[in-house]
Amino acid sequence: MSKRIVVAIDGPAGAGKSTIARALAGRLGFLFIDTGAMYRAVALWAIRTGTALDDMHRLDQLARQARIEFGAGNTRVLLNGEDVTDAIREPEMADAASKVSTVPAVRRALVELQRKMATENSVVMEGRDIGTVVFPEAQVKIFLDASPAVRALRRLGDLKAKGIEVAPEQLEREIADRDRRDRTRAEAPLMQAPDAMYLDSTALTIDEVQEHILAILRARMSNGKEIVR
Repeated sequence: MSKRIVVAIDGPAGAGKSTIARALAGRLGFLFIDTGAMYRAVALWAIRTGTALDDMHRLDQLARQARIEFGAGNTRVLLNGEDVTDAIREPEMADAASKVSTVPAVRRALVELQRKMATENSVVMEGRDIGTVVFPEAQVKIFLDASPAVRALRRLGDLKAKGIEVAPEQLEREIADRDRRDRTRAEAPLMQAPDAMYLDSTALTIDEVQEHILAILRARMSNGKEIVR
């Protein structure tokens, strides 16, 4: 029997990682693991409990106690049994999650959970450090990028679709701040793994990006063995 498959998709905010990873997982029958949603869930719990986002000890406790699950065809996020899918997508949660993700103990706790999920399923996992830290042995690694202007426009479109109005200039500043934090944090900074395929999605459709990644997956796994889901 062949081993479980891990498809790791890393990249900066707004590159389209979640959209692509979710669609790929659906086509492949794999589990989609949205690591950003996991950090947002911990941040949400911290805010609800009045925990300061620089209280490393308490954030470590929350991350280790959090029961985070993905349900309903990978479209819903559950925190301790509660559906928090919409709550973690509020505009302020992006900045809160970015701050929480810089806490080393939180990252270690969630990486442990992510690795456990991948022992039970073939997965498509997206984040900032999947191919470099979480799964350096992943069979397929993609570094998904796009121009800063396009990334801001995509995020703006997502928010407008939810009825949330944000000034484009504010959104561009927030994305730039997140990029800076992600690339300069001491624990698992955002970077392209040496063996990851760089894919610029600026001028590509969702379907085109999927086809690029599927072609890479087929090439890597063309050993005649069946993929175990």
